[in-house]
Amino acid sequence: MTHTLTRSINIITVCLLLTGALIGCSQYSTRPAAVNFHNISSHYNAYFIAEQDMQEAEFAMKAAYKEDYNQLLPILLPLDSVLALPVKPQLLDAVKKASIVAEKHQNSKWVDNSYVILGKSRLYLGQWADGLEALRYVYANGKDENDKNKALVVLMRAYVSRKDYSNALGVAEYLSQQPLTKDATKEFYLTKAYLHQQNGEYLTSVAILEETFPLLDKSTETARLHFAAAQMYDRLGQYVLANKHYKSVTKNRPDYDLGFYSSMNSLQNQVIIDPKTDVSSVGFDKMLRDRKNNDLRDRVYFTMGLLAEHRKQLPEAVEYLQKSASLATGGNNVQKAYTYLQLARIHYDALEKYEFAKAYYDSALTILPKDAAEYRVVSDRKNALDNFVTQQTIVKMEDSLQILAKMNPKALDDKIDGIIEAQEKKRIEDEKKAKEALALAATQGGVQNGLPSMVSGNDRRWELYDPSMINQGKIEFRRIWGNRVLEDDWRRSTKQNRSLAGNNFSSKADSAAAVVAAAETVLTKESPVWKERHANLKKNVPLTDSSFAVSQKKKEDALYNLGKIYRFDLKEPERSVAAFNRVLNEYPQTQYKEEIFYLMYLTLPESDKDRLVWKDKLMSEFPNSTYARLLNRTADDGTTGDKDRNNPVKAYESAYKLYADGNFTKALDDIESNLPAYKGSMLEDKFALLRVFLVGKTRGREAYLQAINEFVRLYPNSIYLPRLKEMQELREISVGKR
Repeated sequence: MTHTLTRSINIITVCLLLTGALIGCSQYSTRPAAVNFHNISSHYNAYFIAEQDMQEAEFAMKAAYKEDYNQLLPILLPLDSVLALPVKPQLLDAVKKASIVAEKHQNSKWVDNSYVILGKSRLYLGQWADGLEALRYVYANGKDENDKNKALVVLMRAYVSRKDYSNALGVAEYLSQQPLTKDATKEFYLTKAYLHQQNGEYLTSVAILEETFPLLDKSTETARLHFAAAQMYDRLGQYVLANKHYKSVTKNRPDYDLGFYSSMNSLQNQVIIDPKTDVSSVGFDKMLRDRKNNDLRDRVYFTMGLLAEHRKQLPEAVEYLQKSASLATGGNNVQKAYTYLQLARIHYDALEKYEFAKAYYDSALTILPKDAAEYRVVSDRKNALDNFVTQQTIVKMEDSLQILAKMNPKALDDKIDGIIEAQEKKRIEDEKKAKEALALAATQGGVQNGLPSMVSGNDRRWELYDPSMINQGKIEFRRIWGNRVLEDDWRRSTKQNRSLAGNNFSSKADSAAAVVAAAETVLTKESPVWKERHANLKKNVPLTDSSFAVSQKKKEDALYNLGKIYRFDLKEPERSVAAFNRVLNEYPQTQYKEEIFYLMYLTLPESDKDRLVWKDKLMSEFPNSTYARLLNRTADDGTTGDKDRNNPVKAYESAYKLYADGNFTKALDDIESNLPAYKGSMLEDKFALLRVFLVGKTRGREAYLQAINEFVRLYPNSIYLPRLKEMQELREISVGKR
């Protein structure tokens, strides 16, 4: 009995001691033993694993990140959930382990650090609300000032990634007043430089980087930061300072691509700094000869093209850029896209060869990544040029036809014969050169399976591998031959000579002679083919009054459309004004007169003395027009028709709600005051349609019919036009019944 009682007491005592020990080690205890236990347990278990996960994830994301050296390198990599997809398991594990510290080791000093990792992981995963909440929690409840500052640096970076620059600046202002450790200072400086870089404040950004470089060790990452600083100095036009940092890149163990682009950009700046420097001998030739640069030769030629353009040497610039495009490999499509964009800009801005510019924009758009910053701009410019080239072609065509129509019959026939003769001469020369090249390739063994070798000895790329050259070829073909049926021997005056590919020649010499002879077949004026072509060309000439009037109308419409394209799509006000002036000069009674007066007023700068002249013309000649009311409306409320509205969708929804609620007068006032801001936008015809409804509700039958007629005339391609025409017919029927 005594032995049993003693044993029971011992068991109870042990249980009490164990319970006391466990209570003493509770995560809520402040006793030194408990705190030390949780510090060690959290640091060397959950927190250590979470930190390792984060380091592995960030290392993998940096390795996978593809630098685009045509663009400004970001000082810090973006917090991109797409980039983080391959390392999602590590980030989820970091979240899991960091959460353990927060849940089971509340009295540990590693709680704040764990929340920082937790917040950062959430941001990488795209869970912005949770990530920001975790970082704000550290700032609000953290016990260690250094950990709070770390959280704020990450929070500032998150704001920059979301382009929330005002909040990022607020955090930066607070941190600038705090005592920071050396590591925290480095991270803060880099993040603040990143903030100003992304906000376009390059001078402030490089000034901060200059203060940061002494804090950095030699590394590839430091080399990358020197490159980013040099790029910003380039954009500021300070090429000497830029070259200083390009040279610093090579001193900080850059990878091969970074070193290559740094050297090349430095050579580019040397040419800009010293205009007498010869582009071909400054060092680019050495880079081209280096076999290690074989896959980067396209970038060298691209830079040489930029320099030639900078010196206004446009033929040389185009030649270098075309070489760049021809040398671009399949894996370097991004560079090829930028080359096409540069060629498009040169052909549009400097050479004014709009068809070629359109072709290059088409080619760029086919290979430019859809997430590229330029994609939307290029797409808009390409669509605008599609319409522009169409309208310009109409103007040129009708101009030419009208000149021909004014000739006497004999001169007209001679002119048409001259056109056919010139086409034939060029056709024979081009065909002869092509066939001589084919024959030469055959004699030298350059033909494989009846086709010429795709790459010649001078590394020229085969045209059918180059989309821009294909587009150029199509344009040139249509210009000379028009639309042709796809058939054999379509260019021959007679079709008795069949394709050379099917012939068996006794020798290569005979083959060469035969192909050259075939090219020498010419048309004569007496031949049926010549007469047929003559008749086809002549029938397009507007020789009757009615056909001439049709030609004039086509040209008038095209000129008017060109003015609007210049104004709204291409953002070229001077050319827009020139096009509108041409419409008014050549067609004084044009149906577009009132709108042109209005657009001239909006387009000319306020400093131009003629601006008010167009307003006075509109008010005096068309006082009751929609455009006169719009100008009166903007004058009354103090706004200008050119002022942008931030959200046209919301503006339309607001006006439509007023319409639905029966507040027609207020809705019409809003529409007429806002409509000028949406000229040329996607919603313009939708605003105009709602205006028609509101005019019908408030201004009576005559104003309503006028509004319908104006809509039909101004928006002939609107998807709402069938509905308007139906309304017009119903109105006329109802009036007839009465």
